[in-house]
Amino acid sequence: MRLAVIADIHGNVLALDAVLADIAAAGIDRIVNLGDVVSGPLWPRETAGRLMPLDLPTVRGNHDRWVVATPRAEQYPSDAFAHDELTEAQRQWLGGLPMVLDLEVEGLAIRCFHATPSDDNTYLMHRVGEGGMVPAAAAEVRAGLGATGSAGLVLCGHTHQARVLALPGGPLVVNPGSIGLPAYSDPTPPRPHVSEAGSPHARYAIVTIAAGQVASVELRAIAYDWRAAAARADGLGSADWAHALATGFMA
Repeated sequence: MRLAVIADIHGNVLALDAVLADIAAAGIDRIVNLGDVVSGPLWPRETAGRLMPLDLPTVRGNHDRWVVATPRAEQYPSDAFAHDELTEAQRQWLGGLPMVLDLEVEGLAIRCFHATPSDDNTYLMHRVGEGGMVPAAAAEVRAGLGATGSAGLVLCGHTHQARVLALPGGPLVVNPGSIGLPAYSDPTPPRPHVSEAGSPHARYAIVTIAAGQVASVELRAIAYDWRAAAARADGLGSADWAHALATGFMA
């Protein structure tokens, strides 16, 4: 069984379509979506319209929650744009997504969430270093996970940084990186920081499962028309998003 893991699309339907085409070409059996689906100055309505008919197992990201639950006047610009672009049915779909989803594939228990099982806006596999993201130590990841029950595989997103970490004694933790936003700046005190993938590719992961075990994890970086995505953001007055989409860096 081959499982595609996608996360952090952020309304980038061009990147999503490229990844879905790659998934189809690879003959993937199932797809799981780890949230932050629509927020951003790109194509939120089109992204939701692409995903909803697929009925993928999907968890709620922090931006998904903010788009539907934060009062419109208090939303970040990326969330407010998505809120205004989405249909009511699409907002209801986002609002109904679970925070944590447990699956079983080929006898392997899998726990899926966006950031951590208890907080959709806390980093798990990375921490904030001097101005940027650095891999978190295994003990830090273990503490952030809390009890995982019988899960042998944990899937998370949020940091937009791809990583595979085998915790001593299990589970295996996989972050596929971001499909639609390869870099961002977070000004939140006390430690403003950036996350930078270093290239504009759309990222996702393929996990191969056999006999109740993870046989392999492949982290993929897919080319797509990121210049068109950057032009869309720039045309909507988001020069910082445009630069991130075109380069994978914030500066």
